[in-house]
Amino acid sequence: MNEHDTLLTTWAALVSAAPDARALIEAATGEIHTRRSLDARASTLAQIFRTAHPSLDFNNRLIAFSRPNGPDWLAAFLAILQLGAVPVPLDPSESHSSQLTLAQSVRAHFLLTPDNQITPVTTSTSANSSDYSLPATRYSILKPPRTGAASALIKLTSGSTGTPRALAFTHAQMLADARNVCASMDIRPADLNLGLIPFGHSYGLGNLVIPLLAQGTAILTPSAPLHHALAADCARFSPTVFPAVPAILRILALTDVPAESLRSLRVIISAGSVLPPETARTFLEKFGQRIHNFYGSSETGGIAYDRTGDATLEGRSVGTPLDGVTLTFTRTKRFTVSSAAVFTHKNRRRSPSGHGAHMPADLAALNAHGELTLLGRTGRMIKIASRRLDLTTLEQEIKKLPGLRDAYAAPHPDRPDELACALATDLSPTDARALLHRSLTAWKIPKRLHVLKDFPLTPRGKPDTQSLRAALRL
Repeated sequence: MNEHDTLLTTWAALVSAAPDARALIEAATGEIHTRRSLDARASTLAQIFRTAHPSLDFNNRLIAFSRPNGPDWLAAFLAILQLGAVPVPLDPSESHSSQLTLAQSVRAHFLLTPDNQITPVTTSTSANSSDYSLPATRYSILKPPRTGAASALIKLTSGSTGTPRALAFTHAQMLADARNVCASMDIRPADLNLGLIPFGHSYGLGNLVIPLLAQGTAILTPSAPLHHALAADCARFSPTVFPAVPAILRILALTDVPAESLRSLRVIISAGSVLPPETARTFLEKFGQRIHNFYGSSETGGIAYDRTGDATLEGRSVGTPLDGVTLTFTRTKRFTVSSAAVFTHKNRRRSPSGHGAHMPADLAALNAHGELTLLGRTGRMIKIASRRLDLTTLEQEIKKLPGLRDAYAAPHPDRPDELACALATDLSPTDARALLHRSLTAWKIPKRLHVLKDFPLTPRGKPDTQSLRAALRL
């Protein structure tokens, strides 16, 4: 790769070098899409758009779209790039009206419908509106940075603190993230990625989509997001790399999936939230495979990775910084991530080398092994009985107790100076409360306790804190 490469030029070089190499396998049908066929699918789609809208200038315009993982997603993504436009991947699990609202909130120009129609988006457009007049001046996010580098795509943050934020990334930044990820995780061009995580999320873009477009690492889309289906797909198609989330890895470890079904996997990655060490140990005992914690953010791409799997087994960290990533720390446990993958558009922070820099909301420190240990998030300090309490620190304390896989603490919804807490555990509410009483200082014991087997997850594989807060209000 060189500094002038784009996602389209790296992909074109791969297609030219080995047009009949596999690009994507659909496990549900067994169909293999080659680089040539996928590229032709994208080019046909781009031509359909140009023919349908001959007078429209798509250059640097934002086109929001959603598709399930598969050839249609990749074809739409590539077609949008071929138009000179900027893709904005949306969550396919959202309704059309929700997607339209999201497209409006991030100031997209167009929304690509499921039947491949490009419809203009305005702030006044509703799901039933026929007013598709296109405003001409509102969309400042499309302006290229002063460097002249064109945007490759828009990532949307998870929106945990409100409306998702749109982050513009250049081709160079996306390619740098893929380079850091593949080098650190030893993801090779000949590997087959098991594509369970959504393509359009930051994790899916960095570990599935861009490795395909940058170095030709093919993707297997599973027949169903169920543990037995995943095991059957692995046994049939022999994927070698599995970017996963803790919930699915725990299910695989605890259910009757045959141990030999995952034998082809060489690298198993867990991201979205920190994998409990108990799950890593159970998985190793059953499958003989180590899981590797991975930590990143929408703003930065990959940050840290447990290369050996030792830190994940012991629950001591999320690993060491990825190749190409530099971390600097403050005395207050805040840290800054800098690399060629960090976004720069509307971001004033820069590293000494001129790359983008970003300070996540997480608190962290390096341990004696040089690994990144997460210590919680900023802005979660409250007062209980006139004492200051960091809710994240309390959660970490609770999660160290035997049998408690996860914890989410919050102020009591009805009583000032009291706490509420959700626990992911197999213990009964009575046994869980007794454990807390034996282990915590009296004023830290939650008055309201909500016990469930597993936390609900967002489509990005993270604990759904909105749902947990709602459950604690009941």
